[in-house]
Amino acid sequence: MCRLQEFAKLLGMNELLAPASLMALVALTTLEVVLGVDNLVFIAILTGRLPPEERASARRLGLGMAAFGRIALLLAASWVVTLESQNLISLAGIKLSARDAILVAGGVFLLAKATWEIHESMEGHASRHAKGDSPTATAANVIGQILLLDLVFSIDSVLTAVAMVEPGNTAKYTSAPIPFTSIPWPAMAIMSAAVLAAVAVMLWFVTPVSNFIERHPTVKMLALAFLLLIGVVLVADGFGTHIPRGYIYFAMGFSIFVEMLNIKAGSRPEEMRS
Repeated sequence: MCRLQEFAKLLGMNELLAPASLMALVALTTLEVVLGVDNLVFIAILTGRLPPEERASARRLGLGMAAFGRIALLLAASWVVTLESQNLISLAGIKLSARDAILVAGGVFLLAKATWEIHESMEGHASRHAKGDSPTATAANVIGQILLLDLVFSIDSVLTAVAMVEPGNTAKYTSAPIPFTSIPWPAMAIMSAAVLAAVAVMLWFVTPVSNFIERHPTVKMLALAFLLLIGVVLVADGFGTHIPRGYIYFAMGFSIFVEMLNIKAGSRPEEMRS
């Protein structure tokens, strides 16, 4: 262990391998995975409209590009932090910062998208089937929507990451910052590793989750209701009303638990149910 510490110090990695940094990595990775649940549901819904042979590649490409987008935002973290203080517009007497405006726009987009998908699930599919039409979604369109919404989710994710590795913008690390940023390289390495780990987890689960949603129409409708809920949360947060995510995830988890019970009960033989 001593030799490892001496070798790390020689390479300038003693701060990166410090216990506090490793704890921050675990905490931040966990946070990124939890926040990625929103993206996972959204990706599962969107890619379900593609032809079966294109879904897997669209999921991988969308998540891969989203990961690069998040790392790009991390490199621009010094600029992202200023979004909270920039008063962009004033709406009905309420001043919105650039961050708030992005959240409101993303929430409205999510509300509109989820509402449209609910309509398509209930009415659109039957209409297309009667006319003999095929789904209109394309891989490029789906990937573009994934990147657009991931940008909205990434803003708060980056702000949270910066706060965790550099609380109060004080010099927690003495190593040199990444060029053109104020973020020390150990902090940037921790944040990037957490993002990549979260994306790896999402890549592992996105296909099973997507297939499960496609096999169970009631689960798909529940997932769309979750997207509506998340859209409301984003709009409320943008207008200054913060709704703790813990309540949202508890409600989602409890709803999923009840739905699993319904699916289990529905799969029992008829004689056992009677």
